[in-house]
Amino acid sequence: MFRKTLRNLTLLNSVVFLLIFLLFSGTLYAYVSNQLFDKVDASMRQKAESFRLVNGRPAPMMNPRAFFDPRVFILLRDANGSIINLYPFTTEDFNEIANYLSQAEYDKMQTQKIEEHYYRILSIPYRGGETRLSRQELGDRHIQEVIAVSIVDSELSLLRNFLQIILTGLIIGMLAIVLAGYYLAKRALIPIISAWDKQQQFVADASHELRTPLAVIKSNAELLLRHPDRTIEDESFRITNVVRESMRMSKLVSTLLTLARADTNQLELHFTPVAINDVITSIAEQFKPLAELKGIELEVTLCDTVELTADKERLQQLIVILLDNAIKYTPAGGNIKLSCRKQVNSVNLLIEDTGAGIAPQDLPRIFDRFYRGDKARSREQGGSGLGLAIAKWIVEAHGGKIKAESEVGVGTQFQLTLPFNKPKNK
Repeated sequence: MFRKTLRNLTLLNSVVFLLIFLLFSGTLYAYVSNQLFDKVDASMRQKAESFRLVNGRPAPMMNPRAFFDPRVFILLRDANGSIINLYPFTTEDFNEIANYLSQAEYDKMQTQKIEEHYYRILSIPYRGGETRLSRQELGDRHIQEVIAVSIVDSELSLLRNFLQIILTGLIIGMLAIVLAGYYLAKRALIPIISAWDKQQQFVADASHELRTPLAVIKSNAELLLRHPDRTIEDESFRITNVVRESMRMSKLVSTLLTLARADTNQLELHFTPVAINDVITSIAEQFKPLAELKGIELEVTLCDTVELTADKERLQQLIVILLDNAIKYTPAGGNIKLSCRKQVNSVNLLIEDTGAGIAPQDLPRIFDRFYRGDKARSREQGGSGLGLAIAKWIVEAHGGKIKAESEVGVGTQFQLTLPFNKPKNK
């Protein structure tokens, strides 16, 4: 079902890569072009601005560098619009350029193809003071413009070759662009597919857990309707089943709602100073009667007086979940230890039992939602596989860590580390 999404992401990534490549190539081409013509333009402007007339003759250039630049030739335009050639410039080339300059409209700076060559042409007003040019073969002329001309065949050839390289690279690179787009699309879909699979599994597990109490409620209600003449006392067993399964379903829905809100960060925690010893003592007093009924010894070891910045209600819920699991899976004659130890910046809680233990293949998944190593036994004892998921969320919401160690037939140990101070992101 993700094939269409994969194609769309691949196309999107490829288009983005292509646009980046085109933008980079266009910027590089423009930079190289500007650099090439900037040098030519600078030489042309230097030579044109350095031109002067003294006593009717061209004076030596004030800028020797411009004077000796062999790429640049100087032409003049007189008051009548005629083009004058002062320096060595072949008659054929001069006639072609002069004809163009005499007839065509052109900008002050432009590149123009004339016959078989490309010329860069710069025209500026002559501001050298004396305007009279006197030569025997030309007579007296009054100069109005200085025109610098440079042949740029080599520069344009270089740019054409560079453009061909860019286009060739683009054609060859299209395959790499598509492959890169496909690779990134696959990588982007990994967490999406994983989240989708988890959601599907979550929905399936939740549906399965809700189906059982609903089936019990439905069947007992139908049996009640078959015997409308019986009293409540006669049907107390079935009514008890309905109430018990309703309570179980209500608890399950409440737990699912808690996890859903936690996933979307909509469940607020109320952090206040909490005396951890008081919380442990209060919960231990509640569980000691249950432990005694099962013949289990519950040992409690308190730590030095210390306060945590925590949500007291959630902290109580955390310890209750772990103690409840320990009592459920510890047989008569077993032992449960709840101890607390103060560290430099945190408190360590340790809950140990001598219960049945957890199989090695199940241990990495005990914090997954709805996961139960022994599903039959867990369901008989009322477990839904959500308690440890809630416990892990509470610990992480407080900026702490939780880990479990277990050995089948020996027992299980849960280690919790809770910092003194409120997490910064809360």
